[in-house]
Amino acid sequence: MIIWYNDKEQDGVEVRFLEDLELAHKVVDIIGDKQASDIVLLDTQGVCNFTDYFIICSAESTPQIRAIVDSVVESLKKDKIRPLRQEGTPESGWILLDYGGVVVHVFGSFERDYYQLDKLWENACTKVRMP
Repeated sequence: MIIWYNDKEQDGVEVRFLEDLELAHKVVDIIGDKQASDIVLLDTQGVCNFTDYFIICSAESTPQIRAIVDSVVESLKKDKIRPLRQEGTPESGWILLDYGGVVVHVFGSFERDYYQLDKLWENACTKVRMP
């Protein structure tokens, strides 16, 4: 899957392609800069039919969840990339950002342990794991 966007505001002017893996690595860098912990990038191609990559990370507090999500959304917005949808709230301990080929899960520590997405998708190939 390819995410595309216009580099310029006018239709038909210079289209740039951003591969899903490139987008996923960009998101990993953004959330790493916000001190997210236990960051995992999973290649779900072949084991999942609705996305190619999952990014899962943990935050230590509600404000940190908010900061991570805001940073991802705002950073990608500068590149004219917007999530198809966003679900959850910082107060719920879990926010999902759906970018089509890349789905980002930002968890509070308790919620990450409870839902165990890493274990659910253990057949996916791990591309990145950062403590």
